[in-house]
Amino acid sequence: MRQVSSLRRRLSLSAAAVALLAAGAGVAGAHAASAAAAGCQVNYTVTNQWQGGFGASVSVRNLGDAINGWKLTWSFPAGQTITQLWNGSHTQSGSQVTVSNLSYNGSLPSGGSTEFGFNGSWNGSNPAPSSFALNGVTCTGGVTSASPSPSPSSSPTRSPSPSPSPSPSVTPATGTPVERHGQLHVCGTTMCDKNNAKVQLRGVSSMWLNWETAPYAENLSALKWMRDNWNLQVFRAAMGVEPAGAYLSDPNKARAQVETIINNAVAAGVYVIVDFHAHEAHKEQAQAVAFFSDLAKRYGHLPNVIWEDWNEPLQLSWTGVLKPYHQAVVSAIRAADPDNIIVLGTPTWSQDVDTAATSPVSGTNLMYTLHFYSCTHGASLRAKGDAAIRAGLPLFVTEWGASNADGGLDGRVCLDEAQTWINWMKANGISWAAWKLDVGTDSTNILSPGAPVTGGWNNYLHGHAPFVVANMK
Repeated sequence: MRQVSSLRRRLSLSAAAVALLAAGAGVAGAHAASAAAAGCQVNYTVTNQWQGGFGASVSVRNLGDAINGWKLTWSFPAGQTITQLWNGSHTQSGSQVTVSNLSYNGSLPSGGSTEFGFNGSWNGSNPAPSSFALNGVTCTGGVTSASPSPSPSSSPTRSPSPSPSPSPSVTPATGTPVERHGQLHVCGTTMCDKNNAKVQLRGVSSMWLNWETAPYAENLSALKWMRDNWNLQVFRAAMGVEPAGAYLSDPNKARAQVETIINNAVAAGVYVIVDFHAHEAHKEQAQAVAFFSDLAKRYGHLPNVIWEDWNEPLQLSWTGVLKPYHQAVVSAIRAADPDNIIVLGTPTWSQDVDTAATSPVSGTNLMYTLHFYSCTHGASLRAKGDAAIRAGLPLFVTEWGASNADGGLDGRVCLDEAQTWINWMKANGISWAAWKLDVGTDSTNILSPGAPVTGGWNNYLHGHAPFVVANMK
């Protein structure tokens, strides 16, 4: 791709799962005496657990009348502490926790649901909370009429699950891509699953996380909706590195966004690409090594994770610059994660895969990045891909668009050439993620203005999105 590709982006668990079902909850406090039907269902799932820490997902379904503005409260039974929370705001005093809605997810119609997740710390044990309350009304096990002095039932219909096992295992959601395919590995020039069957993952990439217009990439409901409605199997977290507001200038925010997406992927049972979205990562090699080393220690045991250590290198020497960088990052990842796939960026905005094929990086489960934009790239770039494949190089198209290499600033799409690329990737078993889940005028923005953060986008597809979605199914 051309240098303008940077401008394109500007514009535009070791865990045991425990499910806890609780029902009943209420209407906001001052109106509790209005006799509105109240009820809810809460699913509390530990999605990831490691020594001293854990991740959890909480879904709340409103079974009563519509409410506008919610607070979910509970008490941790063993002194656990929330350290980071997404899709909500929280306060904690001792063991007492209150999670409140954000501006975009405060309305819960009858039958509607919302979800949030968090990371927490524990010491000694990590049992699940035994009860929840929505807007001040304790869960009672059914839909009831709120009264001025609600009295919680002494025997809820559903018993809470006991504390999660600390055993280092993962229980993905039933029927999900990760449940079907499990641990991935490289087989020849393609990817195989736990049963040694070839698999081609298809999905989408986030916008540069530092430039996204809304937290589409961080929303669990949206991810599940894409999985169920688009057949999305993989989601790419494009963590910007170099620009203002990205990882180098605000590492805590950037890392929190990525970890939110990882935990959501585990909860949804899809694969996630952790992308160090940089053009000159060789200048930040120490930061990259530290970043991947940290995440590999905490998430490398998960079958969901795929590492992408350098998005689009510039026109740099493969043997003199890129390969030594990859060797350093791969070594850091492999110190904690011996088997998850690592995707390595190639010269000239991840196009010169044939160059990388002349001197590949030593190691197992390594793949190489090829990017294309169909209004700009055609047969000559596919010829580079063919040459790399003949040399035995496994490829992964972690980013592509049916547009010009600037991401479609002119709004144009080139679907005939894009279909040729789709056919080529299918024939060669090459997995892919399309650019990008965001709102904007350029033709690679998948969503149109007004798209809700939580999914339900059938009437909000924009630019090349209908083509992308059709080819995921």
